[in-house]
Amino acid sequence: MIPLQSVTIALVAAFALAVVLTRDLIRLALLSSVYALTLVVLFVVFQAPDVALSELVVGAVAFPLVIVVAIVMQRDA
Repeated sequence: MIPLQSVTIALVAAFALAVVLTRDLIRLALLSSVYALTLVVLFVVFQAPDVALSELVVGAVAFPLVIVVAIVMQRDA
């Protein structure tokens, strides 16, 4: 189990760095969603399904949706 945990932690760290270094807002929304999905996998690997489920709803669906709506509203204005 330790190698699987190490790989998931490395993936989460890589996607976190990608999110921080992203300048384009559309790519930021996409990478944020992928980052949240890797966090979901990490929580499942560490046997925390309740936390994984809440992260799936908030991090992979709601937050990127809010970002995209804000971008669309800002471009229309």
